[in-house]
Amino acid sequence: MDIEKIDEATLALLYLAVAEEHPQLGRRAWKSFDWETMHRLHDKGLISNPVGKAKSVAFSSEGLDAAKTAFERLFAKE
Repeated sequence: MDIEKIDEATLALLYLAVAEEHPQLGRRAWKSFDWETMHRLHDKGLISNPVGKAKSVAFSSEGLDAAKTAFERLFAKE
């Protein structure tokens, strides 16, 4: 199993579910994915810490850019 591909696909799917920008919290997405993957994305600095009562995570600016790129590469029609 290629963990990097799983992380990229999860990041792309998080981008699919991105909500409107919150004034203090930035762009957020529901955190309904595998916990190990979510922790790796957090460790890479792409999303906020998934641990907690919040049902969503925030993208870092780098994470939002990476998510958009992954989404377009994996799911956009040519």
